[in-house]
Amino acid sequence: MLTASSCRDCFLRYATVKALQRIDKYRSVKHAPHDRQRKLLLPLSYGVSSTVLLHMLNEHLERQVAGGKGRVAYELHVLVVEPSTISPASPSCEARFELVKKCFPRHTYTTVPFHSIFQYDPDIKDAMYQFAGPNFVDDEAKSDHDRLEALRASIPSATSKDDVDNILLLRLIAACAKHYGCECVIWGDSDSRLAAKTLANVAKGRGASLTWQVCDGMSPWGVQFIFPLRDLYKSEIQLYASQVPSLEEIVIPEQPTSETMSNRNLSIDELMKQYIQTHSEKYPGVMANVVRTVNKLQQPPITADQARCALCAAALETAGGSADGTPSEAQARFCYGCARSAPEQVTRRNG
Repeated sequence: MLTASSCRDCFLRYATVKALQRIDKYRSVKHAPHDRQRKLLLPLSYGVSSTVLLHMLNEHLERQVAGGKGRVAYELHVLVVEPSTISPASPSCEARFELVKKCFPRHTYTTVPFHSIFQYDPDIKDAMYQFAGPNFVDDEAKSDHDRLEALRASIPSATSKDDVDNILLLRLIAACAKHYGCECVIWGDSDSRLAAKTLANVAKGRGASLTWQVCDGMSPWGVQFIFPLRDLYKSEIQLYASQVPSLEEIVIPEQPTSETMSNRNLSIDELMKQYIQTHSEKYPGVMANVVRTVNKLQQPPITADQARCALCAAALETAGGSADGTPSEAQARFCYGCARSAPEQVTRRNG
């Protein structure tokens, strides 16, 4: 791991090469198709990792333009899911969005609200209301925002709320990638973030999703997922950002979890994030090993006629079920992880 004592230019080059090696399939003009321009989607959360990744890829494309080759290997489409529509506690980022476009003008930009999932992924509607259960009443007279908020409010536990939000966000981003003709989503997750996702997904019964939530490869929605920053520590990404002053106004500083907040009020995702943040500085090699080990997992082949989860699109297991051996209604439609987060199941466990 390089530190602040390293030469600035050498460090920036080191970090960028680490990231570009992960998109080797797309980065070379020589291997780019001649009949079309490849498009990659970068979800930007204004966090330090996704912002640093945007800077790295922008610099890479600028070098290709300056090289006089007449074209670039790929175009970058930057997608922002407006943070204030995901969490009311998050401020509106309209000013940041304009600043990003000003700093990196060569790319295409789109900002969408969270509830636009109804627009980009029409199939989600039926899946969501099957998931919510018979006690949930959908008022079609309400706006998409209010309908989505009503569904989210029907989920009683913090863990299940975060879990469902994560799945919906993944589906929205994947749907946007397909809508805008992007063949790959480039995620700005550091090794620390991927380690936290690994532990959280295993704890929630979503171990099968690690092959696309943490590993590079094809997602269930027919779009490639790649994590170029997987070989960089969070501290290295923060150091990179500190060496590029223009990023300071773009990045939203991370808010530390309140020490007074009871663990009972934290979701599994928040607990794992907190755990990794606490231990990553002491044991960075351990976090890296978690991510490297998971990256060795291989996605099992899925046949065209295999049943998939209505919410997260994971392959469904056929074993188990009701007392007579047939799958229960929830098992027939949802994977184990989604079934655990369903409002009826959460209420039953908490009751």
